[in-house]
Amino acid sequence: MGALASYRLRLERQRWRGRAFRKRRDLTPVSVRTKQIKKDDIIIFSTMRNERIRLSYFLRYYRELGVNHFVIVDNDSDDGSREFLEDQPDVSIWTTTKSYKKSRFGVDWLNWLLMKYGHGHWTLTVDVDEFLVFPFSDTRSIKALTDWLDASAIPSFSAMLLDMYPKGRIDALPYRSGQDPFEIASWFDSGNYSISKNNKYANLWIQGGPRARSFFLDSPKNAPAMNKTPLVRWDRKYVYVSSTHSLLPRALNRVYDEYGGEKASGCLLHAKFLDTFGAKAKEELERGQHYANSHEYKAYHAAMQENPDLWCKWSEKYINWRQLEILGLMSKGNWA
Repeated sequence: MGALASYRLRLERQRWRGRAFRKRRDLTPVSVRTKQIKKDDIIIFSTMRNERIRLSYFLRYYRELGVNHFVIVDNDSDDGSREFLEDQPDVSIWTTTKSYKKSRFGVDWLNWLLMKYGHGHWTLTVDVDEFLVFPFSDTRSIKALTDWLDASAIPSFSAMLLDMYPKGRIDALPYRSGQDPFEIASWFDSGNYSISKNNKYANLWIQGGPRARSFFLDSPKNAPAMNKTPLVRWDRKYVYVSSTHSLLPRALNRVYDEYGGEKASGCLLHAKFLDTFGAKAKEELERGQHYANSHEYKAYHAAMQENPDLWCKWSEKYINWRQLEILGLMSKGNWA
């Protein structure tokens, strides 16, 4: 990359940091327990709205994985989400009634909180329907992973978003609060993915899976991106640019090997397709707060009128991380 392009990216990073600093005014503290955070704690950062039914399992899953604290922005929930989180001893919560769209879909809010509370920590930025699996995650904590990343001087860790879905109609089985969502949504696409490189940010761009083939069949280029870099040894100078799809500085996006090898990576099991999906898609379409005039939610809402079955003859039932590695969807790299 030339000097001029590098200079422009530095200016862009400064602009996003300045924007995050201004957007801090959108946030009202509700229950802030960040003084509990210790030097080596691993912290989750997330923004959400009306996710009460998902929160019990989300918190339990990540606590058991070894996450120490949760920093959450509640975007004007009215289903009891905020009140539930207030009672959790390891959660710090802010609330806002401001526009999700005008915060760059929550990125500005999270960039500010990452700057303020994430500096020097391993941070995991995820939605409440995203569940990280990584090599050996069935026997090792996330601290084992971050210790290895530190020892290897690796500052960021990628995880492909893997859409999970049930066999049969999405709304056939009711999801209960606290339930493991993958008891219902236990299937995924083992192939059907395209990968390209974004030269500006040096990140890979992955699309495909059940959303591409079921909701964006006529416009695959508009299908959601599946590439994410959610786990980062954070520095206050860093910023997310577009959700967790890309970061600045640019070097944080080089989570792959261009010379024939493999770098360690994980997957984010995406529990989007439960019986709650239809109502959620309708709500978000009406709010109009999502990317590109909510084109993604327009596609979901239209398709949900026919109660789609995402399962197909190429679907795979999820077993464990080793299965995902065999399929080439993640890798342990040289971590043994």
